[in-house]
Amino acid sequence: MALSARLELRVGQSLVMTPQLMQAIKLLQLSNLDLVAYVEQELEKNPLLERAEAPDPAVEGEMPDAPPAADPGDAQAGDWLGDDMGNSRTEIEGRLGTDLENVFPDDKGPETRHADAASDPMTSSWSNVGSGGSDNEDYNLEAFVSADLSLADHLSNQLTLAVETQADRLIGQMLIDAVDDAGYLTVTIEEVADRLGAEVEDVTSVLEVIQSFEPSGVAARNLAECLAIQLRDKNRFDPAMQALVGHLDLLGKRDYAALKKLCAVDDEDLADMVAEIRRLNPKPGLAFGFAPVQPLVPDVLVRAGPDGGWIVELNSETLPKVLVNQSYYARVSKTAKKDTEKTFLADALQTATWLARALDQRARTILKVATEIVRQQDAFFALGVQYLRPLNLKTIADAISMHESTVSRVTSNKSIATSRGIFEMKYFFTSSIANSEVGGESHSAEAVRYRIKQMIDAETPDDVLSDDAIMDKLKASGIDIARRTVAKYREALRIPSSVQRRREKQAMAV
Repeated sequence: MALSARLELRVGQSLVMTPQLMQAIKLLQLSNLDLVAYVEQELEKNPLLERAEAPDPAVEGEMPDAPPAADPGDAQAGDWLGDDMGNSRTEIEGRLGTDLENVFPDDKGPETRHADAASDPMTSSWSNVGSGGSDNEDYNLEAFVSADLSLADHLSNQLTLAVETQADRLIGQMLIDAVDDAGYLTVTIEEVADRLGAEVEDVTSVLEVIQSFEPSGVAARNLAECLAIQLRDKNRFDPAMQALVGHLDLLGKRDYAALKKLCAVDDEDLADMVAEIRRLNPKPGLAFGFAPVQPLVPDVLVRAGPDGGWIVELNSETLPKVLVNQSYYARVSKTAKKDTEKTFLADALQTATWLARALDQRARTILKVATEIVRQQDAFFALGVQYLRPLNLKTIADAISMHESTVSRVTSNKSIATSRGIFEMKYFFTSSIANSEVGGESHSAEAVRYRIKQMIDAETPDDVLSDDAIMDKLKASGIDIARRTVAKYREALRIPSSVQRRREKQAMAV
C-alpha cells in the first residue's frame, strides 16, 4: 500500500473552553466571600469598573436648611462680641484689657498650630490621638483595638511574677513555647534539660510552677495529669479519685464494676466521682487565642408566602455589584494615541462588560437551582427533616434543563436560610433507601438517620435498642434497611453501641 499526502476538509462540532468560559465556571462555584475578594481584585486592576452602591438618602434628598444667621440684636450674640468692640486688634485688646492670646489661648491659625505641634516633642507624637486623625488620613478605630491574648502570652505574664532567677525564666519560657493550643506539653523534661544544659530536677521544679498557673490543668503531659491538676486545685484529689484518674481507660469503656473495686466505693460515690470528672476541662488551653466565630451568611433566603407556597430570593447584601463606566471610557479613548493604550482600553472594556454579565448570570443560575430544590423538598420546609425526600443532581438538572456539572458547581459552597435554620445546598441531596412495601416511595438517607436518632433518644435504661432491634422497627415502618447500614448511620451520628449506652444510662440512673 503506497503512502501519500493529501488534503481533506471535514466539518464537525466541538466545545472549546475559552478563557472567559473557564472563568465563568470558576465564578459559579465560588462562595460569596471568595467572589467578593475576586471582584475587589478586578476593581483594582480595571479602571472601567466601579462598585455599584446604593444611593445615599442624605445626598439624594433635599439638603437641610442652613441655620438662620444670628440676630445682631440678640443678647447672646451681641453682648460682648458685637460690633461695638471695634474692628481692629488694638481696639479689641484695649476694650478687653489684655492680649487676645490670654482670652483665646487656642485661637491660632492652622500654620501656627502645626508649627507648635511639630516643635513640641511631647505633643508631636500624640497630635492625632483623639482628634479624628490627620488632615490626609481617616480615623482608624481598629488601631486602638487590643489583640486577643494568646495562651503563651498569658503564661509568660504569670511566669514573670512567679520566677525570680534568669535561669528559671529561660527554662520556663522554653516550656511555655512547647505548650500546644490545647494546653498540653509537647516535649519531655529530658529534652528541655538537654537543649538548655540544665538539670532535670530544675526543669521539673519549673514545670510544677507553670502547672500551678491559670488556666488550671495547663502544661500537663497527658490527660490524666491534666485532670489531676484540676482536681488538686479543687481539693478533690483523694485516693479514690486518684485511682479513678489512673484508670481512665476503664472509664472510657464504662466498666463501672471494675472501677468500684479499684476505688473501693459504692455505686453512688462512683456516680458522683464520674460526674466530677465530666465537669473538668480536658483542653484548658482552647479558651485563649481564638478569633471570634464568623456567622454563616446564607446565599439564598426562603420564607413562607401568603398563598401557602415559598418565596425564594437571593441575599442581595452578600452579592457584589459592579458597573461599567462608559462615560469614562469614551473620554479616555479620545485621548489614547498609542496602540498599546488603545489595546489596554479595549481589553479593559471587554473584561468589565463580561464580568458584569457573568455576575448577573451567576445570580440567575443560583436562584433557578435554589427554586427547584425548594420545590422538590417542599415537605421538608413544611413538616421537618423526617420528610426529606431522596434527591440527586440529575433530577434538578433535568427539571431546569441544565447539565449536572453546572448544578454541582452551583450547590458547592452555597447555603440556604430557612425557618428551620441555615443548611448547605448539598444537604438536600441525599441517597435513597428502598421501601419495604412493593411500589412504595423510597426514603431519604438523612430522614432515616433522623429516625434512628429519635429512637435512641427515647430509650430507657431498661429498654436499650440494639442495631437489630432498630432495623426491625424501621422495616415495620416501611424502610428496607440492613443492620450494617444502621450501624454505619449510628456511628456517623457518633452514638455508642447498645452495650455502652446501657452501661451509661444505668450509671446515670443510680
